[in-house]
Amino acid sequence: MNAKVKINRLATGVPGLDEVLGGGLPEFSFNLVAGPPGCGKTTLAHQIMFALATPERPALYLTVLGEPPLKMLRYQQQFDFFDSDAINRSVRFVNLGDDTQAGNLEQVLNRIIAEVETYSPALVFIDSFRSVVLSGTAPTDPPNDLQQFMQRLGMIMTSWQATTFLIGEYFTEIDTNPVFTVADGLIWLRQSVQRNSMVRKLEIMKLRGQATLPGLHSFRITNAGINVFPPAIGVLSNAKEQDGTEAVRIPMGVPRLDEMLGGGLPRGYSLLVAGPSGSGKSILATAFLAAGASLGETGVFAAFEQRRHRPRSGVLTDLIDSDRVGLVDARAPDLSIDEVVVLLRAQIRRLKATRVVIDSLSGFELSLAPTFREDFRESLLQLISALSAEGVTVLLTSELEDRYSDLRFSPYGTAFLTDAIIVQRYIEVGSRLRRLMAVVKVRASSHSDELREYTINDTGICIGEMLPDQEGLLGGRPTRKHIADDPSRSADRHKRQGNS
Repeated sequence: MNAKVKINRLATGVPGLDEVLGGGLPEFSFNLVAGPPGCGKTTLAHQIMFALATPERPALYLTVLGEPPLKMLRYQQQFDFFDSDAINRSVRFVNLGDDTQAGNLEQVLNRIIAEVETYSPALVFIDSFRSVVLSGTAPTDPPNDLQQFMQRLGMIMTSWQATTFLIGEYFTEIDTNPVFTVADGLIWLRQSVQRNSMVRKLEIMKLRGQATLPGLHSFRITNAGINVFPPAIGVLSNAKEQDGTEAVRIPMGVPRLDEMLGGGLPRGYSLLVAGPSGSGKSILATAFLAAGASLGETGVFAAFEQRRHRPRSGVLTDLIDSDRVGLVDARAPDLSIDEVVVLLRAQIRRLKATRVVIDSLSGFELSLAPTFREDFRESLLQLISALSAEGVTVLLTSELEDRYSDLRFSPYGTAFLTDAIIVQRYIEVGSRLRRLMAVVKVRASSHSDELREYTINDTGICIGEMLPDQEGLLGGRPTRKHIADDPSRSADRHKRQGNS
């Protein structure tokens, strides 16, 4: 049996793209980068080129714009990946504007071949390939000439000992073009606009010889260049298997709460803390991180606040300033769930964090682009699953409007996604607002079923006793129990009557 030919894969230098590609870009492949204007095609091509080009593996960038490459480079050099020292050393730009304007397809093809033969590049880029096609489209041009040109160019590029890229402006995938068939790889970039939101997405429609991650993958263009966000579900393939041993319990940092949880929160669990505004959810979350820090653990705090200048607690600020807690303060517009997971994973791995707080799910939903809010339940599942794969213990807070006509544990109908739930509620007693806390569930563990009153002071949350003399607590306006309703008191009364 003949041995298989192993294809070398090139690291693209674009964060997240190699994972989406299934391990990198096949060397000597012929690739088409397509999409509408402004979606980032040229930026992607330059980022890949500067990451791969060396004096031993030079790159040739052929521009067919009606303007010199100098103008294009003036904008591209604003990105961090741009290396001015590489120009004319490992990267060479050639302008084919005059040839394309002449409209002679044979002349354009010969010029491209001549440039490649002269410089023997390992990487070839033609930008924009759409301009080459349009230059040969004239009323007098026979249709077969254009088809033959496309097929000849595609076949010639596949025969070069080079990794080649055609960058083209195509608006739909159904544009008839023989180059789609000849290409080994087809990377399609899109821009999704919904209301005032704009999200860029990338799809690997075709890549011969290797499995890619299917679907649309959001990406963002920053000063560093393009950053692709692989799907959170892709993270799970690297998750560590649970060994089946009983989970270690970790302290919450709030006196008496560990007792209510059955001895603390099992390590690796996800905990939802739901309650109305002002009930102390963020205070409990801070105590959770502080308890970990006191044991030498590090944590991550993900803030999704709409008010940027809202002050944080002194304890949390000190933990962040001392780098015992990493901060993910997502201010970028139009977030995707995959981008949030990437940000969290980066902080978790940087600090080797064991505790993560997301405050809050309500703010998180508003931070997402509208196109992702429609599937918010699925987004939460991906988020929790991805964090579980990292082996961290997660605390999520959620705004829960007090509706005393029904008993709810999550505003999204997603209470089943977490391993444990703590609910906080307000009640009215004696014309005063008082707070109650209860542990609703701890998966695979016994826990307290008590409704306990708690207060908040300068030291944090203080959990008190139950209110046995009150009934109807979940209705918001409890009433004092009648003595006859309390069996223990009724028995004491009868005993006293008998002694007398």
